[in-house]
Amino acid sequence: MENTSKDPLHGKRLDAILEELLEYYKGYGELGKQINIKCFTGENPSVSSSLKFLRKTDWARAKVESLYLYVLRQKKKQKQSKK
Repeated sequence: MENTSKDPLHGKRLDAILEELLEYYKGYGELGKQINIKCFTGENPSVSSSLKFLRKTDWARAKVESLYLYVLRQKKKQKQSKK
């Protein structure tokens, strides 16, 4: 029997999480309102600069992962309400 993790973050790369959040919130403007950190709210934010900061800063990465889990729950609720 194959061991599969029930953790939605298992095997998920940080860049993929960030891209999905940017898509869900339609850019850095709204994402910065959800998580008020300079790599999202500063001038000219980019995926590469955000990833550098998130990889070095555990508390910021934890906030991003937490928001990602929230977004997954919201997407699941939206799918269920459409049925």
